[in-house]
Amino acid sequence: MKLTVLSPEDEDQREQAVLCELFAAGLSDYHLRKPSWDRSRMAAWLRSLPSAQRERVVLHTHHDLAHEFAVGGLHERDVALATEDAHAVRPHDARILHSRAVHDLAMLGASLNRYDRLFFSPVFPSISKPGYVASIALSTLVPILTLPRRAKVFALGGITVDRCAVCRSLGFDGVAVLGAVWHANDPVNAFRNILAAADDVHAS
Repeated sequence: MKLTVLSPEDEDQREQAVLCELFAAGLSDYHLRKPSWDRSRMAAWLRSLPSAQRERVVLHTHHDLAHEFAVGGLHERDVALATEDAHAVRPHDARILHSRAVHDLAMLGASLNRYDRLFFSPVFPSISKPGYVASIALSTLVPILTLPRRAKVFALGGITVDRCAVCRSLGFDGVAVLGAVWHANDPVNAFRNILAAADDVHAS
């Protein structure tokens, strides 16, 4: 299974140094989500990141910075799709990844061929957002996740080493983590452990 990491929501003095180590340890892309940051603060963060790593960043806000910093992807804000547009297919651009988050079965089904990547959350009780728990039976995901689709669907929320196998059994293509890495005393080691678990699931 694939593994991606979401950024801390606000300032974390460790972040860019740790991120360099995560890329070296096998992280393919990084979702930069700072909902309270203004454009200038986001631009400064991107500017201070080594240019070779910017193409591995998926930008969640201030999408107008994408061209200037040549980021690798854009994540749509978590807003409802218009009814008449729910099944429209977004033009595919192999140069950039398009993603969004979905939180219910109807939105998941409507988005399968609109995006390159979907985050379905919360799958398990969130580590970074206490009290944020799944509102559906996980078994109800299986019929949707076995459909032919363009999007790779990632499980988000409460992902730990021992839950990777469960995610794979449900039909997820990958897992996304935030709290399991950034709340750990050693974020890089925590990432390596989850990556190893995801690789073991893939190999099996």
